[in-house]
Amino acid sequence: MRTEYCGLVSEALMDRTVTLMGWAHRRRDHGGVIFIDLRDREGLVQIVCDPDRPEMFKAAEGVRNEFCLKVVGRVRARPAGTENAGLTSGRVEVLALELEVLNPSVTPPFQLDDENLSETVRLTHRVLDLRRPTMQKNLMLRYRVAMEVRKFLDEQGFVDIETPMLTKSTPEGARDYLVPSRVHDGMFFALPQSPQLFKQLLMVAGFDRYYQITKCFRDEDLRADRQPEFTQIDIETSFLGEEEIRAVTEAMIRTVFRKAIGVELPVYGQLTYAEAMHRYGSDKPDLRVKLEFTELTDVMKTVDFKVFSAPAQAKGGRVAALRVPGGGEMSRGEIDAYTEFVKIYGAKGLAWVKVNDAGKGREGLQSPIVKNLHDAAVAEILARTGARNGDLVFFGADKAKVVNDALGALRVKIGHSEFGRTHGLFEDKWAPLWVVDFPMFEHDEEAGRWNAVHHPFTAPKDGHEDLMDTDPGACLAKAYDMVLNGWELGGGSVRIHRAEVQSKVFKALNISAEDAKVKFGFLLDALQYGAPPHGGLAFGLDRLVTLMTRAESIRDVIAFPKTQRAQCLLTGAPSHVDEAQLRELHIRLRNSAAA
Repeated sequence: MRTEYCGLVSEALMDRTVTLMGWAHRRRDHGGVIFIDLRDREGLVQIVCDPDRPEMFKAAEGVRNEFCLKVVGRVRARPAGTENAGLTSGRVEVLALELEVLNPSVTPPFQLDDENLSETVRLTHRVLDLRRPTMQKNLMLRYRVAMEVRKFLDEQGFVDIETPMLTKSTPEGARDYLVPSRVHDGMFFALPQSPQLFKQLLMVAGFDRYYQITKCFRDEDLRADRQPEFTQIDIETSFLGEEEIRAVTEAMIRTVFRKAIGVELPVYGQLTYAEAMHRYGSDKPDLRVKLEFTELTDVMKTVDFKVFSAPAQAKGGRVAALRVPGGGEMSRGEIDAYTEFVKIYGAKGLAWVKVNDAGKGREGLQSPIVKNLHDAAVAEILARTGARNGDLVFFGADKAKVVNDALGALRVKIGHSEFGRTHGLFEDKWAPLWVVDFPMFEHDEEAGRWNAVHHPFTAPKDGHEDLMDTDPGACLAKAYDMVLNGWELGGGSVRIHRAEVQSKVFKALNISAEDAKVKFGFLLDALQYGAPPHGGLAFGLDRLVTLMTRAESIRDVIAFPKTQRAQCLLTGAPSHVDEAQLRELHIRLRNSAAA
């Protein structure tokens, strides 16, 4: 029906007759000549409608925004001075010979070039929102990224294999989405949180290089980089160690960036988990921010100030500082705002010191807390942080997790702020990083038990197997995350393939042999048949494309996303179902208030 896309009409088609299909982006009547910007997924082209063709011109007079049109016309050069260098079609226009309204449109609820739309309006009218050029570009890039991933993995000998969407509920860290079985009364399927167990079974089955771009489902609290359903680039391979797996997947991401958006990623940094937490308070640090923690726990054990000394002396406590060069310019109001900000992360407050004259020691500092610190502590703070005149030093003192979360978030907030950018605390660049050597377990103090940091099938570092019996907290895993600009792009590990090691992990997690059999029996049985050494890594496709487009949320790169309350405003999902459907599924709803 058409000969060209609107956005691809260029000087190469000069004087040719073309047939175009698209939507009226805007219509302008300039004293008898009507201009229509016709839009499709590739962009815009200017259509000129002269009154010399009365029938065509009459149709053009009735055109309004978002009418679907067919235009037959001749490509010609735009008049001098009217070119648009920002468009492929910017040097040409199409003189309309025929114009047909394929379908009119009611008045849209918003203009497609309105930059101040609320997300609620956008998601409610998502079909129209997806017509906006930004959203069209985002989803086209998503397609190109997925294609480059497939091309790369195919060239590396990986095979795309689908795994089930209806499966068994297994404990994998988040709540499952459950699907009731009509055939089996009282029983449920679960939607997969990941293909983790099935891809391991594929390794046992001999498909030594597997991948899948697949949907995963997790019923968890949402935020900008999470959705109840998300897309994962899932990769698993046999007979490769963790360094080799990282090399293959890093090469894939480099290739995707180069071919999809023309970016050559710089050399990847590498930090152990312990180093990342010590220096940045995060296992996915944003290395564009030029701020680091300074450890002060040992220094603060002897001060009279209990806000510092108590956590410094407590097991699992931490005292750390964050030096902000030039931060002495901050007003008390700005400092108070940062104090309120860190409370979101569990901090009780935010101590600070302004350095007016570092050479005068205590006398050169401005702060409510200085009087509570002895001279040796003050000298050590200045020496370790390297604080200079005009700097501001923030302090975190609490359980290590609270300090890491609060100061880590503060570090990013200051770095990304206008202050951080104007004072050289932020460098706009691509900053990829591998974080390695994660702990195997983390202790749940409330439950009094150990939990797996990744999942129960992650292999321990060589030589750490016995630590699972004697000191689980010291046991490190063959686990690794790829981090980019403060986002975890993907994570993975080498898996356990020997039954005796798997038994040690279950024992450390307080999972009995009986429970393990019930929950993971099909995997444990398969591992007995000569399971090969294997491991892999899974990337979040949504996060990857969000970073590439510099969008604010992964909802901007998903065609039909859910809100932060896990609702689809377009379709009204989730919704009630009728009683007949519930009876078929053997389900009776219980009043939550009464329960």
